[in-house]
Amino acid sequence: MLRGEFDKNNAILSIHSGAGGVDAQDWAGMLMRMYLRWCDGRGYRTEIVDITPGDEAGVKGTTILVTGNLAYGYLQAETGVHRLVRLSPYDFNKRRHTSFAAVDITPEIDDTVEVDIQPEDLRIDTYRASGAGGQHVNVTDSAIRITHKPTGIIVQCQNERSQHKNREIAMKLLRSRLHEKYRAEREEELAKQRSERLEINFGSQIRSYVLHPYQRVKDLRTNVETGNVSAVLDGALDPFIESYLKMKAKEK
Repeated sequence: MLRGEFDKNNAILSIHSGAGGVDAQDWAGMLMRMYLRWCDGRGYRTEIVDITPGDEAGVKGTTILVTGNLAYGYLQAETGVHRLVRLSPYDFNKRRHTSFAAVDITPEIDDTVEVDIQPEDLRIDTYRASGAGGQHVNVTDSAIRITHKPTGIIVQCQNERSQHKNREIAMKLLRSRLHEKYRAEREEELAKQRSERLEINFGSQIRSYVLHPYQRVKDLRTNVETGNVSAVLDGALDPFIESYLKMKAKEK
């Protein structure tokens, strides 16, 4: 199931809150916790290289580098839109809310893979790293944001105190995302000829997590489901990941 060109690579995991306001930001934070726990259970090392906190709870977005053998091979199954249905803890009337968050997985690309990046195509901005306050807040403009002007891809890193180190990590993220974009464009061109490609957007959820009026997590691609929602949110993702990889292997 894991014989792809980059299946053995480390993975870059990005989560972005979608429709649903504060509930969606809280949901993105829940997904972040879920993936960190799954990685911990597999012995993968994780590094949060960028995070934008939510307005009241959770996160608006985060990027995590997952290091370990076959990290991308397994996590690629999680790319797509994840949907949560629950009684909102942020609604005074305790009404049921539906929230969305998008998960994007790309392989970390090492220096042996050529990606054409021209210096004149980059806009590099520095800014002061955000934090919760206290003695660990960086008081210098060490955080780095790189914009690839031809594609509009933006990467940023504020995890390290050194501007040089943050720039190095941001360039690594950019190379990986550009490579994934170009690969996806090649696949899309082929898929158009076969009429097989389904675009991932907020109207095409891959998995639904229902906490009310009943409890169930269901993968809409493979129909694998479980009523043990708390276990899934604690990182029990293997049944969903493995069933997806088996399905994709049969399609090849």
